[in-house]
Amino acid sequence: MGILSEFLNNKKTVVILGHVNPDGDCIGSCLGLYNYIRENFPQTEPYVYLEPMGQKFGYLKGYGDVRNEYEPNQQFDACITLDASDVGRLGSFAPYLESAKDSLCIDHHITNHGLAKTNLVESSASSTCEVLYGILEEEKISLLTAECLYTGIVHDTGVFKYSNTSRKTLEIAGRLIEKGVDFPKIIDRSFYMKTYGQTRVHGEALSKCSLLMDGRLIYTVVTGEELLRYGCTVKSTDGIIDQLRVVEGVECAVLLYETGKPSEYKVSLRTNTELDVSRVASAFGGGGHVKAAGCTVIGSVDEIIERVCSEVRRQWAGMEQQGMPD
Repeated sequence: MGILSEFLNNKKTVVILGHVNPDGDCIGSCLGLYNYIRENFPQTEPYVYLEPMGQKFGYLKGYGDVRNEYEPNQQFDACITLDASDVGRLGSFAPYLESAKDSLCIDHHITNHGLAKTNLVESSASSTCEVLYGILEEEKISLLTAECLYTGIVHDTGVFKYSNTSRKTLEIAGRLIEKGVDFPKIIDRSFYMKTYGQTRVHGEALSKCSLLMDGRLIYTVVTGEELLRYGCTVKSTDGIIDQLRVVEGVECAVLLYETGKPSEYKVSLRTNTELDVSRVASAFGGGGHVKAAGCTVIGSVDEIIERVCSEVRRQWAGMEQQGMPD
């Protein structure tokens, strides 16, 4: 009996949770598991709770079934978390994990030290969808489930261009394509396509970006007023930091955007070098991966950038002491 079959044995209900502000890998893994359970475990009723998702993922089966509000009276036999590195990342839905009789965590974040009774964390995997694929029975993966998994892998690998892409990642993607996945459509629709408003937000963010630390660090800010002006949500910031990341000479890219709370900003970090941005994010209570991480910080933009730069300098200094390339 496989990990999932053993876990779901004698479970009538299971709640599936992802992280706050869900991205492609989070949504893909949650809906992929949701579809797989519905199709292969008729004795178990799955429920998915996530914060509102980008409409560009509306093509995924189960998108309309996702519940966006915490329901205090709901109780579940089991809870499965996906792509969430700690309990805090579950947001308002965290009580479901605490009240469930059994729990399973599936993730790939290096900062995940286990938040469930059973934890399957593979930090070497490209995505949570890749980890999830590994515990599913290949012959039982339908086209609908495959579309979800492929979407997650595409998003967390930057369409297979990030360094987390491995031979195994590409082999899994190939097997999903063999299920009938229309991969050009998925890539264009969920990764590249932008609304007019989102294009304007990206344009403003890029036009006001600034270089610091002798051109080694670049940052920009997206304000709540800008998002409102162009009819966008925070989801519209997706992709901005990846454009900053590839600016010539840049070793660390930083994106700040307002959360809506006074003086509170989400901070996204990316690097193409040996710098470990997960350590930078951890210094502010966040986490993530070596080359892609994030955190939430309170303060003015200047204060936050100064603190981030200070932590990056500390990381660089440590690397130099260890004789690592900067």
